Amino acid sequence: MKIVFAGTPEFAAQAMRAIDEAGHEIVLALTQPDRRAGRGMHLQASPVKQFALEKNIPVLQPETLRRNAADPQKRIQAEEAYKQLSDIEFDAMVVVAYGLILPQEILDISERSGRYGSFNIHASLLPRWRGAAPIQRAIESGDTKTGVCIMQMDVGLDTGDTVMVEEVNIDQTENSASLHDKLATLGAKLVVKTLHQLEAGGKLARYPQAASGVTYAEKISKDEAQIDWHGEAQKIDDRIRAFNPFPGAISSIGDLDLKLWNSRIPKTAPSDEHASAGEVLGFGDESVFVKCGAGVIEVLEMQKPGGKRTTAKLCLQGLGQAGKALHFQTKKTVASK
Repeated sequence: MKIVFAGTPEFAAQAMRAIDEAGHEIVLALTQPDRRAGRGMHLQASPVKQFALEKNIPVLQPETLRRNAADPQKRIQAEEAYKQLSDIEFDAMVVVAYGLILPQEILDISERSGRYGSFNIHASLLPRWRGAAPIQRAIESGDTKTGVCIMQMDVGLDTGDTVMVEEVNIDQTENSASLHDKLATLGAKLVVKTLHQLEAGGKLARYPQAASGVTYAEKISKDEAQIDWHGEAQKIDDRIRAFNPFPGAISSIGDLDLKLWNSRIPKTAPSDEHASAGEVLGFGDESVFVKCGAGVIEVLEMQKPGGKRTTAKLCLQGLGQAGKALHFQTKKTVASK
């Protein structure tokens, strides 16, 4: 089959590679414009663009697909994209974490006679966690399962009918990085299966999403990174793991902002009877026990500004003063969920 592929990050690139390896022809790639990143803030191509260039696949990078955009330059880009999509021959469009809204007129192109429409890989069990950050929000909310939906796209925000769904469990030690990799592999497998079924029979059963249980996964903000130690230990643990790798949970000891990368609820912990929220209760072999508003959390991995990720115990060694306990602070600007 001939495929138009729209996506940007590594999650999308993994699906793109799987489609190519399965023998389908990707005739055009749409991806976000190059962005400045890294210490030198140099322009960097997205993982989707990098793969497209390796395979000599034509690439479009409009800032919007809306031909009525207020900015004249953006309108020109959208017009060029619309014309190229209209002129090119393809069978279906696959959209994965693209980052731009597809207007109805773009969806209409993919639904012309003889075409199968547009399909989206979404990393949740829809209608739970529609939106930008389904992986992080599932972990942050303490969900015990998630999955991947292949969705026949409509103009709404992740509201289309599902054509294929598979669940995965969320382990107690799962963070967003590990769950991302698990779901990216699953999404790539399911989209290839979807395309093979289309090629073989031309039809897929479509299942409307339930009207109940709708939740929205808002984009992760750096303002959410500060830890409020007055909360429940389980919720703090969920947040630390959800924000690994981005934006990284943050807490301070004195004037030093530290990133907390991994944690767990300990089976046994030092007594917290007379401790206050944020107080370091003691050390494990490599970890640090911290008092929460309710319960105790064991922080496993931390990072000092300008330093490398290391064990929490090693990170905090040397910070304390004789006779003075280490204490994480809760800043007033903490964003809570």
